[in-house]
Amino acid sequence: MLAVDLDKAVLRRLRCGGVGASRKSLLLVAVGISVAALFLSLFPSSTSRVSDLFSAADSHNELFLSSSAPPPPLVTLPASTTQGEEHLIFLSPSGSPGPAAAPPRFPPSPSPIGVFDALAIYLDEFDLKEPPLEDALVLAPSPTPVVNFAAAEANSSNTDGKAKSFAPEPPRRPSIKIPSFSPKTTDRQLVYAKKEIANASPVFNDPDLHAPLFLNVSMFKRSYELMEKILKVYIYGDGPRPLFHTPELGGIYASEGWFMKLMEGSKKFVTKDPEKAHLFYMPFSSRQLRANLYVPDSHSNKPLSIFLRNYINMISAKYPFWNRTRGADHFFAGCHDWATYITRLHGELRDNAIKVVCNADVSEGVFIRGKDVSLPETYIRNPKRPQRGIGGRPSSKRSILAFFAGHMHGRVRPILIGFWKGRDPDMRIYEVLPEEVAAKMSYAQHMKSSKFCICPMGYEVNSPRIVESIYFECVPVIIADHFVLPFEEVLDWRVFSVVVAEKDIQNLKDILLGIGAEQYRIMQMNVKKLQKHFLWNARPKEYDLFHMTLHSVWYNRLNQIDL
Repeated sequence: MLAVDLDKAVLRRLRCGGVGASRKSLLLVAVGISVAALFLSLFPSSTSRVSDLFSAADSHNELFLSSSAPPPPLVTLPASTTQGEEHLIFLSPSGSPGPAAAPPRFPPSPSPIGVFDALAIYLDEFDLKEPPLEDALVLAPSPTPVVNFAAAEANSSNTDGKAKSFAPEPPRRPSIKIPSFSPKTTDRQLVYAKKEIANASPVFNDPDLHAPLFLNVSMFKRSYELMEKILKVYIYGDGPRPLFHTPELGGIYASEGWFMKLMEGSKKFVTKDPEKAHLFYMPFSSRQLRANLYVPDSHSNKPLSIFLRNYINMISAKYPFWNRTRGADHFFAGCHDWATYITRLHGELRDNAIKVVCNADVSEGVFIRGKDVSLPETYIRNPKRPQRGIGGRPSSKRSILAFFAGHMHGRVRPILIGFWKGRDPDMRIYEVLPEEVAAKMSYAQHMKSSKFCICPMGYEVNSPRIVESIYFECVPVIIADHFVLPFEEVLDWRVFSVVVAEKDIQNLKDILLGIGAEQYRIMQMNVKKLQKHFLWNARPKEYDLFHMTLHSVWYNRLNQIDL
């Protein structure tokens, strides 16, 4: 029956007189059809498979056949983004209805999330400037654990869109480590670097590094040297603007923008040959995702999570690099509070990729200490002059014991205000700085005139006041349980800061008075020496914030390798 249908199709083609047709070519076509008909009659199972193929094509009005790639999946759009509904729009070649696919271009990922669920999606072709995701393609639901979004959203905060929309924590998968002595050249280089760092020669009186700031200045210096000599980063070019490749250099989320700008502009570390890369950078902006994909008043970051899951599935299907380590050598940088949470719909992104985030909270079960990186949150008021106003008074001219002023949100700040607001002249603790007080001394002048600057967490554990304190040479007092401090793998925070447990807020003054004058002088001097490591420079300088952040990514990647 199929052979008859094919013959009819050919006859119709012959009547139409195909372009350039000749009697010889027509004869060859006829012979081919006869041979095919004979083959199908001898192998009825093949006939069934071909019939299924054509019936599937008829049902979906289109059929693509290719000898070099699988047929593109079937696509529909989501029925509703605001209500979180998803519909199957890609028929996976394995375990799903539809025709058998041609051999894949790249080896299939060992991930439980099928690589080929994302075939034929190229996000850089879509314009996603207007939220929500009506114009974006949504992948078939992957076999990641089901998340009860309704219950999560019912428990979420609802003040300014900083709600945590994922209540139940999905089961965690272990981080992926490169096998010992992998034959891949870049892996051998990483193994070599890790051994060299462990056996670093002692460093004495380095003019560029203040040794007391570091846990082990010798190991840090050797690691930094090897990073500069060895490290190469490949940056994916995919992704639509402004969600990708569009750094914001001002405001409270400026850290992710400055890192993106300097990373993409680096000639020293960036390679255009992915085979030479040790790390792969995914240049999306958590701030831009929030600004463009969040559905107003929904208090849900699910659209962002779906988009990010689709992006990872796309690059893992389009390129072979993610599949080599299941994402363990990939990283992104995000400073919005949601940067960690929006990874939860893709298990490998959540558990294996390196998350460089300001919201470094280990209590959430998403940030993984020793693999992920705590990105300092910097509030840049003037992007053209990011270092404007830096500096402060010497320790002998700081008349205020402790200072804080800020909005009331989160669990810690109301407790701080409840204990200390207006109770002690040595403890200048305010909500928003009163106008009558600001008229006499500005916020920055308060920080420059205080011995200790209180840095309590807000909605999340991170606070730009930590870096502001360093800029104004005020010893930071950090109150945020479960916060992983920036660069804690190399810096000794005990010598230039005070960390106070949330339960000890009522004892805050006694804790600060317990620090003697000489000890404080040394701590304040260390803060001044620390400044160079927390500065953004239009042209990166050695050991500055860009290099320190990239070093943490490099160092934590080495932590995932077994010798």
